[in-house]
Amino acid sequence: MNLDKIDLNLLVYLDVLLRERNVTRSASLLGITQPAMSNGLRRLRDTFSDPLLVRTGEGMAPTERAQALQPLLRQILSSVEQVIEPSSAFDASSSDRVFRIMTSDYGEATLLPRLLKRLRKEAPDIVLDILTPSDMSFTEVEQGLVDLVINRFDTMPQSFHQKTLWRDSFSCLFAVDNPISHDFSLETYLQAKHVWVSKTGMGAGMGITPKDVKRLGWVDEALEKSGHKRQIRVFTRHYQSAALIAEQKGLIATIPTRAATAQSNNPRLVIKPPPFDIPDFELKMAWSPLLQHNVAHQWLRNLIADVTKA
Repeated sequence: MNLDKIDLNLLVYLDVLLRERNVTRSASLLGITQPAMSNGLRRLRDTFSDPLLVRTGEGMAPTERAQALQPLLRQILSSVEQVIEPSSAFDASSSDRVFRIMTSDYGEATLLPRLLKRLRKEAPDIVLDILTPSDMSFTEVEQGLVDLVINRFDTMPQSFHQKTLWRDSFSCLFAVDNPISHDFSLETYLQAKHVWVSKTGMGAGMGITPKDVKRLGWVDEALEKSGHKRQIRVFTRHYQSAALIAEQKGLIATIPTRAATAQSNNPRLVIKPPPFDIPDFELKMAWSPLLQHNVAHQWLRNLIADVTKA
């Protein structure tokens, strides 16, 4: 098939359709009518001799052929964007670009308020779409469907670019009327009941049980090394929820210090360092190699790095 017989705009249509998996929503994002989008999908099906997207009980799903095309398509369009990208610096002050950032509850609570404060001053029309780690996979991030992943990672694809934003320790939160506040030691810590918070890695947190020490994360792995185990009574995936739950008498939440200090003005909670050693962890910013040279993306990465330095 000759390229001059193909409408290359259809590749843009396909890219959005595979990401959104919804004709109406894709049409809206591209600024065209739904009939025009439907017609574009029909032409794409003729071009590739494949249905590409099929209706299921849960909406539209990509065929095997479409799944194979998606990373190639992202790479092609990213290369085209680099070719036509203006050589001048990204004008953030007038841009209304949408940046998609995947981050955990911890990253959202500790970094996002500071980032938004800078954006209001320097780029008031830029939009942030915040996703959770369970919304997408590493494969989809690698395809450039997400601008940045900001999280703590056990592993990461070698192709990703990354930057460490900060290191953090752990702190304990519990109610001021908790008797443990007068005798906070490893012994009383182990006797108490605990709130567990997910590591919030990609795909972490499904089917966790108190016996699953290897999947429980840094706090429990640190305890296990010294031959101890805490009594977990509540599992949550949100640090803010953990702090609220810790207000109940008899419960302790051991969470990252930056998340804990957000409760420093809460008169109902006490913040103390853990009575045992827990290794510090790094919060990292990672992105697809497809976005490495995008000037708008470079601006966002530099802004976030600047915010975290401050």
